[in-house]
Formats: sequence, structure tokens, C-alpha cells
Amino acid sequence: MAKAIFETDPSAFLLQALNWSKGFDTVCLFQSNGFQNQYSKIGNLLAIGAKEEFSANVGSVFTDLENFKSRYPNTLIPGFLSYDLKNEVEDLQTNHPNPLGFPDAYFFIPQILIEFDKDSISITAEDPQKTFEEISMFPSLDLHYQFKGKIQPRMDQAAYFDAFNNIQRHIYQGDIYEANLCQEFYDDQAEIDNPEALYLRLNSLSPTPFSSFIKVRDKYVISASPERFLAKRGKTLVSQPIKGTAARGKNAKEDEELRNNLASNPKEISENVMIVDLVRNDLTRSAIPGTVEVTEKLGIYTFEHVHQMISTVSCEMDESLTETEVIRNTFPAGSMTGAPKISAMKLCDKYETSRRGVYSGAIGYFSADGDFDFNVVIRTILFNKTQQYLSFHTGSAITVDANAAHEFAECYTKASAILKALEQKL
Repeated sequence: MAKAIFETDPSAFLLQALNWSKGFDTVCLFQSNGFQNQYSKIGNLLAIGAKEEFSANVGSVFTDLENFKSRYPNTLIPGFLSYDLKNEVEDLQTNHPNPLGFPDAYFFIPQILIEFDKDSISITAEDPQKTFEEISMFPSLDLHYQFKGKIQPRMDQAAYFDAFNNIQRHIYQGDIYEANLCQEFYDDQAEIDNPEALYLRLNSLSPTPFSSFIKVRDKYVISASPERFLAKRGKTLVSQPIKGTAARGKNAKEDEELRNNLASNPKEISENVMIVDLVRNDLTRSAIPGTVEVTEKLGIYTFEHVHQMISTVSCEMDESLTETEVIRNTFPAGSMTGAPKISAMKLCDKYETSRRGVYSGAIGYFSADGDFDFNVVIRTILFNKTQQYLSFHTGSAITVDANAAHEFAECYTKASAILKALEQKL
């Protein structure tokens, strides 16, 4: 593999490269949309084609993934981990059907890597010059797309309220403190003629730090996630759980009021604090003793459709562990489970009406220098083109102070960008 830098218009080249990538079975695009902080490493990166693939279901995924990864040192390896790997990490089961048919884990060794800078792109490939010339001669992606179908909720309001009340009853009984109840929106006769364009539309409607597009043959992940699950930067591990959401205002005054209300809302603060404690506990399994700390508490961040409350927890990694052991020790993200974690996951399985699959899992990469970065899969469309099954989930945290109508409405607020991209109303 060789690497070369080319002066070109990165935005225009991306549209050509995405169109060109339609001829490959495997594609992965990461976009950070300008949200950079001290933990950011990749801005915009496109991986095309698979030299080798790792595809597996619950069993020994983390061990097998480490073996796969170890065969390709100094290589960037992108992919995803399904939420249902919780059944491998803990003594849990998921009995809901799997109409999407995605594997529980998928990673690949790219044939071609394209990194996008302000005024140039770099290509890593067997022949970067040839790749650049082929893409440069290719037409741009048609940004028009059509979704044919009708999105419907798996739970109506009555069913959601029933599940909510059951979970809150467990909180009153002392079984858990918090649970992240999720619901599915789906269409089992869906058609999308241009998934790449749908992704770009969602990304323009809802630009976030961890946006991603993955194609594995007939299966597509179209994600606008704002949340970092876990990153490794040198010897430091970083998790940035999101708990606490408020809609954007109709004008600047209302928007600022909603932002301030979120920052001072006791229910939202208690949600965040409980999950921060859970993440701290998870990180102790992979940390040098005494190094786990909360480096940012209850930060308020503004995105296109919502304000979010985000905290940052970090530690120094126990270097006797492998990267996949570290991820396993914290998987799945505590912000998507509740606390205590195992009890909350059991109750979510009991009262939810659908399999989460890739949703609530993680998308990201292992980098060539030994670092990694994974998001939490939220605000994400999952689509099986052959089965014509499209799905996305939303969820919200239930605590002792939660209100069923408010949490139900929050789920729809979180769905708004996806519904707009699909040009659907519920």
C-alpha cells in the first residue's frame, strides 16, 4: 500500500468517490462535521473495498476480533459492534426477532483509504495515482433519492406508557435507579434507491461529531450520532456519555431558555450523574487504579435539532489489557442501558418490543497507531435492501422523577431529523 496527496476540491471529490464506491460491496464513511476537540483524530475518512472481513455473531466475538486485528498491525480497521453483544459480555438473552439480519460485529481491512483535508485529499491504495484518476473522471453522486414506504412505530402511545409504568415500578421497588427505554420505528416494505444520498441529506439536516455511513453488500447503516462511547488516545481512555436532551427553540430567545432549562433541570442532571457513575465503574475494569476521573461535568452542547448534556470521564489504561478487552469491559455504553447496568438491560429486554441490533452498539475504528474511537449508535437508520426492512430506534431515560408523556415526546424529538430525511410524518 502506498499513500499520496492530491490537490483537489475535497467536497467535490467526496461526491465522486461515493458514487464510484457504489461498485464495491463494502464502504465506510466517517464525518466529524467540524466538531473537533482534544480527543478528535479523524475528520472525514472514506474506506472502500474489503481485502479481508471479520463478520461474527454472539459467541466469542471480542476474542476473535482481537485475533483478526492482531493479524493486521499498523492498519486502520473500521466496523461496528451490535448492542446484542451484551449477551456475550453478561448472562443475558435477546429473544426479539432479527428482521434486519445484520451480523453482531463487522470489521474490514480497506483496499482504499481516502482522507479529506481543507484543500487536498490523501489516498492510501495499491496505486493511489490510478485511484485518484479513476475517481476524478467519475460523475458526482446524484443527491436525489426516493424513499418508498411508510414508517410506523412498533409501540403506540398506550404500549409505551405501559412499558414506562412497568419500568418505573421497578425503580420504586429498588430494582434499578434508571433505565433507557427504547422503541423502534420501522417499515417492512421499504425501498431506498440511493442510500448514499439519503446519508448526505441526514448529515446535512443533523451534522454531528460521529456521523457515519456503512455499506456491507445489501445492508446499510446511516448514522448521525453525536455521542462518543469510548476512545483510546495513547495511554488514556475517554468516554463521553450523553444524558439529558432538550429540543431547539423556534427563535434565539426560546432556544437559550431551553438550553438553560436543560442545564438546571434536576431530572436531567440526576440522569447524567447516574450514568457518569456507571461509566466510572465500567472504566475501573480497564484503568490503572486511582486514575479514573470526571474531566467535564454536565456540559451543554448544541446540535441542529437538540441540546444535549454531555460529561467526560477518563482514565489511564492498564496496558496489560488488549484494546478489545478494554472495549468489552465497558460494552455496551451505559448511557443506553441504565443503572445498575445488568438489571437495567434485563428489564429493557423484557419491556421493549424489538431487537436493538446495531442500534445502541458502537461504530468506529482501530487506528494504525494502536488507538481507537467508537461512537454510540443513536440517531441511526438501519436498512436491509434485500429484505426491504428499514428500522431506527429512539429512547430516553426513565428515572423516579420521569414523566411518561415527556419521555414519549422526547423519543419523537430525537426521531425528527430522520423523519425529515425520509420525508415522513408520524
